Amino acid sequence: MRDNFYRAGGGPAVKTVVTESELALLPLPTLKMQDFGKDEKAVPSTTLGVLVGQVGQADKRFVVTNADGNEASAMKNINDVLKIRHPTQDPLYNQEPEGQVYEPLNEDACAGFAAGLALFGARSLWLSYESFAINGWPIIQTVTQAMAELRRKTPSVVTMFTAGALEQGRNGWTHQRPEIENYFAAMMRNGNVYPLFPCDANAMQVAYEYAANSFNKGMVIIASKSPLPIYMSLDEARAAINQGAATIYESESGDKGTVVFAVTGDMIYLPVFETKDKLEAEGYRVRIVAVLNPRRLYRSTDISWDTVAQPDNQFMNDDDFNTLFDGDVLLAVSGGPSAPLEPVLLRTRAPKRDVICWKRGETTASPTEIMDFNGIKADIMLERVKTLS
Repeated sequence: MRDNFYRAGGGPAVKTVVTESELALLPLPTLKMQDFGKDEKAVPSTTLGVLVGQVGQADKRFVVTNADGNEASAMKNINDVLKIRHPTQDPLYNQEPEGQVYEPLNEDACAGFAAGLALFGARSLWLSYESFAINGWPIIQTVTQAMAELRRKTPSVVTMFTAGALEQGRNGWTHQRPEIENYFAAMMRNGNVYPLFPCDANAMQVAYEYAANSFNKGMVIIASKSPLPIYMSLDEARAAINQGAATIYESESGDKGTVVFAVTGDMIYLPVFETKDKLEAEGYRVRIVAVLNPRRLYRSTDISWDTVAQPDNQFMNDDDFNTLFDGDVLLAVSGGPSAPLEPVLLRTRAPKRDVICWKRGETTASPTEIMDFNGIKADIMLERVKTLS
């Protein structure tokens, strides 16, 4: 009987079951990026699309999933290159039977397909327009937990959520729910989950390069689909992703004390820089720190990094952290909730600190109005600094 079972499956399960062996991966080419200048504006999601097309052309197993949102997220360039998989060929709609883009009107299907492909050893990318991610994310949570425990190497689950509630000026209950970023942040402590907050189009390109070349992790990129200022060169962004954060602005002088902004997001920098101008006019010295990869800002004892497959024990040391975040007042600012900035708040030595972040959604006509509704505006930040100092 033992011999029959052995032969029936073609050999022992440890040798025949696909989940027990690594799928051979084609090597990724060096991704060709555009280094935007700091006097330019660029759309983060569109620059991502260029790189996604390169990955798909190099790896025919690679699949992009999106619930009919690539064009709406300013990523039509993905459909142009990789084509939407559909039995009816239609050039007008980028449809081809062998397409590598899966666009059902179902976020759960997008999340499940992308996560399943990654778990079994193939590259994939879940793109969610307006971050309709609440129902699909538990699937990703389950798979990233499995990846943490796997005995084999597998490409990371990579996701990118566009058009946040701030950007759209829409409410956070029928469209993007920024509160989900607290979910991502809580999962950072698992040891293999990385929420990434590129501050501009250069950082977006580097964030995707970082995610696509990682293994056994959950990589979550949050970004906009609007033209936004450039704060970092590609080299600076690469260093910031690896370090966790970087200074993108610092005043030359100021005699009223140093105010540090620790920021996650991209559009959110617009009111932060407006506040900077007001503070400098009143005699404050200002430092703006872009937090791109908050997982790297935790202490090693905060994270279960040594319990997972493909462990990563790179954390910012105290000297580098203090260089970035030491000041008289620290404001942690987020277009979403505050949890992604927890590592900064845990470690900062600033004697006074506070948080400016998302509270709840409301239907408005513009990004400025939804930020004002949530108290994410220059006048409020200025008043908060004056109260603290």
